[in-house]
Amino acid sequence: MKKRGNSRSFSRRQFIGTTAAGLAGISFMPSLSSCAKPVPGNEVTIGFIGLGQQAMYLLKGFIRLEGVKVVAGCDVYGIKRTRFENRVNDYYAGQEKSVEVKTYERFTDLLDRKDINTVVIATPDHWHALIAVAACRAGKDVYLEKPMTFTIREGQELVKTVRATGRVLGLGSQQRSDASFQHAVRMVQSGRLGKIEKINAYVGAPPTPYNLPEEELPSDLNWDLWLGPLPASIHYNRELNPPITLDPPMDEEFWGGWRWYKEMGGGFTTDWGAHMFDIAQWGLGMDGSGPIEASPIGDGTEFMSFRYENGVILTSEPFNEQLTKGVKFWGDQGWLEVSREHFIASDDTLLPPVTEVDDNVAYETSGLHYQ
Repeated sequence: MKKRGNSRSFSRRQFIGTTAAGLAGISFMPSLSSCAKPVPGNEVTIGFIGLGQQAMYLLKGFIRLEGVKVVAGCDVYGIKRTRFENRVNDYYAGQEKSVEVKTYERFTDLLDRKDINTVVIATPDHWHALIAVAACRAGKDVYLEKPMTFTIREGQELVKTVRATGRVLGLGSQQRSDASFQHAVRMVQSGRLGKIEKINAYVGAPPTPYNLPEEELPSDLNWDLWLGPLPASIHYNRELNPPITLDPPMDEEFWGGWRWYKEMGGGFTTDWGAHMFDIAQWGLGMDGSGPIEASPIGDGTEFMSFRYENGVILTSEPFNEQLTKGVKFWGDQGWLEVSREHFIASDDTLLPPVTEVDDNVAYETSGLHYQ
């Protein structure tokens, strides 16, 4: 095995930016000539890449959709491949459907399948862009978990690839389907708060350096594949890839802790920022653009902030001591605060009714993450 670089930036450059063609220089990326053949009819045949806790949640929703067939899964952890295979087989046995499901350790083997036209990517963040680009180049449409990519550069390359290949890429985030957030956005966009002057979107702390002690590696976990573009100096700890058992059946007791360490994730900034910053962006009507300036923490700046072309400042700053995550819109005629458990406003007329159906901005939902 080739020796890895001694820093994340060097290692990622090996995967992403060292050739004139950018991601096209990655040796394991399939070429456009290997695009999947059209599947008869309109059937969606799905392969899952990443079979952890989030994937199990997504599986419950996708597998029951009409016209959808789950046929494959991929993970670097053997026991999680077995769990996935068992659950898919159990479901189809109950539906009296004949579906053969196969699992793989390497995602390239799954992407080589010509019968698969769609992939669900629910890996740790550092693998998102690389696998999504490979999937598009292999002719697959993609459902990708949030955040879309680990770095801005990766995001730019992924957008280019989606456009060049003509594939469909959907990003998973359920919060726009929540009636409280829909109502908040409607109040903002209809002018009920007046001119928006500023926004607070608090999501929690940024990531910290990785400092967990090294633990014994499970025999069926391919740690080198789990690391991928990350440096080999990142050692295994069960918090990064939570264990499960099959007998007795026990799923993950906690979410993968890789997200809290800057070598692997963006902390709460990306884990919950993908939700709360998105609501701020939506409220401002900025889906087609974004802030023109970003100011990180440091040099006397206590909170990360973003400035939009219209002058509005979005700050990741606490605004309610009882809330750990949420959004507050400040207008010259009123304000409102919204979270998943909380909605208050400067005037009772801004509050949502007990039941509400939004015909204008609502995202139809079944309550699952992909909707």
